[in-house]
Amino acid sequence: MERDTERRWVDGLSDEDLGFLKRFLLTSGTLKDLAGQYGISYPTVRLRLDRLIQKVRLLDEQPTAGPLEMRLRGLYADGRLDDEAFADLLRTYRKEERREALDAVD
Repeated sequence: MERDTERRWVDGLSDEDLGFLKRFLLTSGTLKDLAGQYGISYPTVRLRLDRLIQKVRLLDEQPTAGPLEMRLRGLYADGRLDDEAFADLLRTYRKEERREALDAVD
């Protein structure tokens, strides 16, 4: 079961995220080399890595979350949802989940 939980955060990463992660690993984590490969500055690579770290944390925060919640978390981490929209959508989703669970019991 632990293996499935560990896999969840990876499922939330985009192909672009996975490509960045692969390059990061292949450069042994050397951001200077990674910046050179991408043709961008060190601070830009550092920012990209920091955002990816935040995304992994956000995805890993709720390993038992369903696919929709994981998608919402990924969109939020990518900056495609602002704080308010993310909170509203997540609250609505969870409220609907509780309602469906109660209906199933009845």
